[in-house]
Amino acid sequence: MFTKLAQRTNIPSVLMLIILGFGFKEFMEIKGILYDFSNTLEVLGIIGLIMIVLEAALDLELRREKWAVIRNSFLVAFLSLLVSVPLVALIIQTFFQHIGWLPSLIYAVPFSIMSSAIVIPSIVNLSKYKKEFMIYESTFSDILGIMLFYFLIENVDNGSFGEVLFSLSVNLIITVIVSLVFSYLLILIMEKVRSNTRFFLFLSILVLIYSVSKIFHLSSLLIILVFGLMLRNHRTLPLGKRLKKYFEGEEIDRLFGNFKMITEETSFVVRTFFFIIFGITISLETLVRPKVWLLSLSFMVVLFLVRYFLFLCVEKKNIFPQVFLAPRGLISILLFFGIPDNFKVPEFEEGALLLIILFTCLMMAASLIIMRNKKDISDSENTL
Repeated sequence: MFTKLAQRTNIPSVLMLIILGFGFKEFMEIKGILYDFSNTLEVLGIIGLIMIVLEAALDLELRREKWAVIRNSFLVAFLSLLVSVPLVALIIQTFFQHIGWLPSLIYAVPFSIMSSAIVIPSIVNLSKYKKEFMIYESTFSDILGIMLFYFLIENVDNGSFGEVLFSLSVNLIITVIVSLVFSYLLILIMEKVRSNTRFFLFLSILVLIYSVSKIFHLSSLLIILVFGLMLRNHRTLPLGKRLKKYFEGEEIDRLFGNFKMITEETSFVVRTFFFIIFGITISLETLVRPKVWLLSLSFMVVLFLVRYFLFLCVEKKNIFPQVFLAPRGLISILLFFGIPDNFKVPEFEEGALLLIILFTCLMMAASLIIMRNKKDISDSENTL
């Protein structure tokens, strides 16, 4: 219902779900119902991360004719993170002077990632190129942001910069090798197993692989990404003659279609419950503090200035409304609440995150409404 309403009004369904969750919270307080949703939020967060990366990978087509849009969208997503994270961290240090550089960077990452979960359902009325650009950019932003966040948390205390760089390089090489081996094996097994109940079985295997790789400090989300890319692009990847004879192209295509449908529906359910529970857990008391508003507005100015200049440099022209389509959402919430205790800053209130989500979603909605109105006026003039 919210999705249909969002398509008609351009108001993101995420905002409606958060408001619904807050309504549930008020109802529970009136009825005297007490329940701690923190564990539920954590479990949904882990599954949500896996499903979002997998869903994003299954949407990425690696074809030559798409190289231009893939290159430009990757540049915008990558450079946006590279520039925005240090600038947002600098703002955080200005407001909280006792915070070190590392916690500031960790807090800056969730605010610097746009949400593909909000962008993709909202851009149905854009032109083909703009739509593809936004899908790729938001997907790259999700994946790169998540990897940067966990790299900062897991590798920064390993020693000097050279030691960290060496550790990261070894980690990535081992992860890529493990990812390729597991992906080949998993696709081969999926192809051979003809049971109708195989899809959730393989989703559970992916969760298991994610958990085991976390224990061995591998880049676990990279394994999920490689698997999704290989399943989506198995016909264009260089499998080699020896490996190719074990894969039936038509069967894998059918497998991909069904697996993508299951992934999308599971991801939809996880996102829906996550935003409702987030609405239940938020406290509006923080929103009355001027410092929270000033912090959020400072983030907004920096994030959209960086985005505007990057679009001018990379895309150069016809950048409306894409430059304003950068909502924060599920990934930002997941990473913000996933900050380890040893990096948490008690004074940093979650109200800043809520305001950023509200501001960026409303800015996206306003841009899409303006674009739609301009299109309607143009169409009516052409008709006349």
